[in-house]
Amino acid sequence: MIDTQAAVLTAVNEPLELTDIRVDDPEPHEVRVEVTNVGLCHSDLHYMTGTVPTDLPVVVGHEVAGVVEAVGAQVSGLRPGDRVVGALTPSCGRCTNCEAGRSTQCRRLEEVRRRPRPAFRTTDGRPIERLGDIGAFSQHVLMRETALVRLPDDVPLHVGCLLACCVITGVGAVFRGAQVRPGSTVAVIGCGGVGSAIIQGARLAGASAIVAIDLDDARLKAARGYGATHVINGGEGDVVAELHRQLGDGADYSFEAVGSARTAATAVALLRPTGTACLVGIAPGGTELSIPASDFFFEEKRLIGSYMGSGQARQDILQLARLYQQGRLLLDEMVTRVIPFDEINEGFEAMKSGDVTRIVVDLQS
Repeated sequence: MIDTQAAVLTAVNEPLELTDIRVDDPEPHEVRVEVTNVGLCHSDLHYMTGTVPTDLPVVVGHEVAGVVEAVGAQVSGLRPGDRVVGALTPSCGRCTNCEAGRSTQCRRLEEVRRRPRPAFRTTDGRPIERLGDIGAFSQHVLMRETALVRLPDDVPLHVGCLLACCVITGVGAVFRGAQVRPGSTVAVIGCGGVGSAIIQGARLAGASAIVAIDLDDARLKAARGYGATHVINGGEGDVVAELHRQLGDGADYSFEAVGSARTAATAVALLRPTGTACLVGIAPGGTELSIPASDFFFEEKRLIGSYMGSGQARQDILQLARLYQQGRLLLDEMVTRVIPFDEINEGFEAMKSGDVTRIVVDLQS
């Protein structure tokens, strides 16, 4: 067991508290990682604001990169000093979904994550929860070997951490989830971190038109840099009518990266007949959708969801790293700012600004 510092959520809608905690020793299949960088994600805000319930106290954060510090007795593929990125979805590799290549929907996830003792404790011995059984806003974390990917040496850790969540979520939704065809047309609602990754995925997939939709002109300007061919400010009129004006027809694919019932309905409305809408944004608990049934019966539209890239997280993270090495996947451009650990609460405040794509925390500064 070691002592380290973490940003702990002790009450909903209150700032994270930087405090000392204790991290357990690795179990046989676990790895202890010294965390260098974590991306700030809107999923963290769901827990911090109470829109998704969690037990308290809890260490949130999941978009993690760092260096292996210690390994359990049965770990064979990693060793101290390895630079790694974490995956939010460890898999058993043996259930029906894992064998079908859908490890993000592992049927034994709860069993895989179970451990005999709390990974995090207060200095007086009380358990602390971990978001996704990671709790990345800690200078040290415990993760199973099957949830870690060794990062190539020429991929910096402060951009590599984006591969753990927003990039694999966005690009994976395009390739694994919706399976966008070359030459097709794509609309993306919400151009923050995940939306920017979806736009890049659509570009990599060979989409002939990519329409970025957001309420903020700064994000729309940035979206063009990631590959958007058209932009629509959703606060300036009828989004569906404007998309038809720009494309002459509905989109073949639409992606919702906001997480609301209203934008989900818009994603379906943007489609041409036989088109596919993919919901990627996490909506608050209890959200229900209201969509005309005729869209499905008479126009044969499809509505699907995509979680964490809909594929094999460890394999896909490595492939995305290769795309970055080749200059085809833009990661440096997505990091708006790198901030020290003690400014983490200010970082979450800054996320509300339209000129922010991703803020990354340096936990060692």
